[in-house]
Amino acid sequence: MHDAATQKATIPITGMHCASCAAIIERALLKTPGVGKAHVNYASEKAVVEFDPRTVQESALKDAIRKKGYGVKELQAGEHLSGHDREKEARKEEIAGLKRKVIAGFALSIPIFILSFPEWFGIAFPYRAYVLFALATPVQFILGYRFYTGTWAALRNWAANMDTLIAIGTSAAYAYSALATFFPSSFDAKLYYDTSAVIITFILLGKYLEAVTKGKASEAIRKLIGLQAKTALVVRNGKEQKIPIEELRIGDIFIVKPGQKIATDGIVSGGSSHVDESMITGESMPASKKEKDKVIGATINKSGMLRVKATRIGSDTMLAQIIRLVEDAQGSRAPIQRLADKVSGIFVPIVMAIAMLSFLFWYLVAPGFMAIASPFLFAFTVFVGVLIIACPCALGLATPTAIMVGTGRGAENGILIKNAEALETARKLTTIVFDKTGTLTTGKPEVTDIVALGKKHGENDVLGFAAIAEKGSEHPLAEAVLSKAKSRKIAVRHPGAFEAVHGMGVVARYKNHRICVGNSRMLARFRMKISSDAEKKIRELESQGKTTVIVGVNTALIGLIAIADTLKESSKEAVAALHAMGKEVVMITGDNERTAKAIAAQAGIGRVIAGVLPQDKEAEIRKLQKEGKVVAMVGDGINDAPALAASDVGIAIGAGTDIALETGSIILVKNDLRDVVKAITLSAHTIRKIKQNLFWAFFYNAAGIPIAAGVLYPLAGFLLNPMIAGAAMALSSVSVVSNSLLLAKKRIWKRKTGEGEARG
Repeated sequence: MHDAATQKATIPITGMHCASCAAIIERALLKTPGVGKAHVNYASEKAVVEFDPRTVQESALKDAIRKKGYGVKELQAGEHLSGHDREKEARKEEIAGLKRKVIAGFALSIPIFILSFPEWFGIAFPYRAYVLFALATPVQFILGYRFYTGTWAALRNWAANMDTLIAIGTSAAYAYSALATFFPSSFDAKLYYDTSAVIITFILLGKYLEAVTKGKASEAIRKLIGLQAKTALVVRNGKEQKIPIEELRIGDIFIVKPGQKIATDGIVSGGSSHVDESMITGESMPASKKEKDKVIGATINKSGMLRVKATRIGSDTMLAQIIRLVEDAQGSRAPIQRLADKVSGIFVPIVMAIAMLSFLFWYLVAPGFMAIASPFLFAFTVFVGVLIIACPCALGLATPTAIMVGTGRGAENGILIKNAEALETARKLTTIVFDKTGTLTTGKPEVTDIVALGKKHGENDVLGFAAIAEKGSEHPLAEAVLSKAKSRKIAVRHPGAFEAVHGMGVVARYKNHRICVGNSRMLARFRMKISSDAEKKIRELESQGKTTVIVGVNTALIGLIAIADTLKESSKEAVAALHAMGKEVVMITGDNERTAKAIAAQAGIGRVIAGVLPQDKEAEIRKLQKEGKVVAMVGDGINDAPALAASDVGIAIGAGTDIALETGSIILVKNDLRDVVKAITLSAHTIRKIKQNLFWAFFYNAAGIPIAAGVLYPLAGFLLNPMIAGAAMALSSVSVVSNSLLLAKKRIWKRKTGEGEARG
């Protein structure tokens, strides 16, 4: 479902306690008519849904979630950024509430534990069983209430989740103890109040730590939101007035004084200054701004005073688009997550079956060939231990938390990764294809040579005719020709007619002349001949890495114009770093082979695909893929859109203010090719963390469940205490999230400088 009518909604959800809850909601959304795709992320507590608004409305999606027993956080329309403030407050409240429960849990569980083992502490306490009952009951039903509501929500949907395991395990321990308290003659004197209370307290502690660490995983989003200006100084009815940023409208003129943040995206209508745009471009030097220059909201005015006309507000600003891209990436599913999703879907029923079979084995079978003092209590302990130690949360958190931290880390470095699939694929890349103009080069070519052919026309005539023809073109080469004509004070007239011939050049009419400016294919089209001297001069210029355009008037060539586009400072270093990583680097360009190879040699690139028309770049990418290569295309995201879409990973560079419209699956906000290296390195680090998380999550359950089931008892006489199982279960989720957070400290670019190693 990818037609133009498809919409995407991100819905914040409340009440999810584990990955199984996310699976229940996801299934409900996918069953809703009109929904094409749905992914529920337990770590970010959001559902990302693609749907057809002609068939279903967003309100119906929310109703589907509520019918499954979960809640929806409502955000008002147009409050994309302020909505995050409410989410932040809601998370704070959740953490504070869990903290209170943990404190209360320990305040009750410690005396419960002491009274459960009076012989250890040398105390004698009258009515011990009744006191334990009084202390354990609020832990079970007040502090543990969330596990019962979660179980009920799952059972309503004919499913089971982590809450089901906890509720059954602790309720069994509590219920047996309560019966033994009030009917001691019918039950063994052993009480399990300590087991139920301590398990609930440990799990709440784990949930508290998990909530804290999950909050840290989305730190990048909060940092981006914090950049937004809170107020704007607007001019209305000739008067200056300070208004909240939410009240700013398109077309408003607002004033930005030195040291202030620019309120929103706009165009300078008065004044001049230097603006710190490092949050977007990564450039430490402030950018000069004058009248008609674009400015970006949340950047900082450093010196003069600016009057700015607002052109984008709210969710249309560059900052809002960046935040939305990061959110979408954090809510997306990586292919590596599929195995964990499949396991989580069937995990809880399998665990419940194992717990029951273990109970029956130790109660009915094992006493026949093994000396067990109290088979029922032994089997009961095994039953509770298996239920408690099995934790699908670690599996559910393994991938999304690493994705959240990885994409957030990318955003901090000006690398916007649109989805988890691109993040996963980037590390597998074997071949990096760079577009030349504007990607490897600065994209600001300059005229270096003007060669007049014959005696009839001089250099200024050649330049003047070329400028007339190029006046209607927006190509960077046209800009170079016009700039040179202006510097020589040549008056450039408007052509009578103009045509851009794709991949060849331009044709214009001026008075009675037909002016052709372009490459050799243009010559062939208009049957113009070129002398051997001119061919020799062209080869000479092209061998120097200069693009040479041929200027013809009517049927005769009158001259050549050589244009050079210099390499970016970062190009050579980025190519060298990619070679060091074992990647093949290719340059693709519409230039002829001689010019292309000269530029490629300067950058250190060995393989060149030259003379390629813009519409043919996609075919060249597919040829490389047929060779068995995993290909990234690096381009400007506009002219190279088909090639970016065809590649395994499209990397759009220099995204400007229309970030959300770019074709690339990875967007490099800064105009620095070293960020290609960073993106690949970040991908490798993130996938390594995901694999570590999945390994430990699977290993934990693969080892923990058999131990809890008593597999070590015949060999070593060891039986896992359910309280230890509860602590281990709680800490498993925390360890997975904490491991993901280590990504935030990981170096993703290291280069040698004259003074040693520096961080990029």
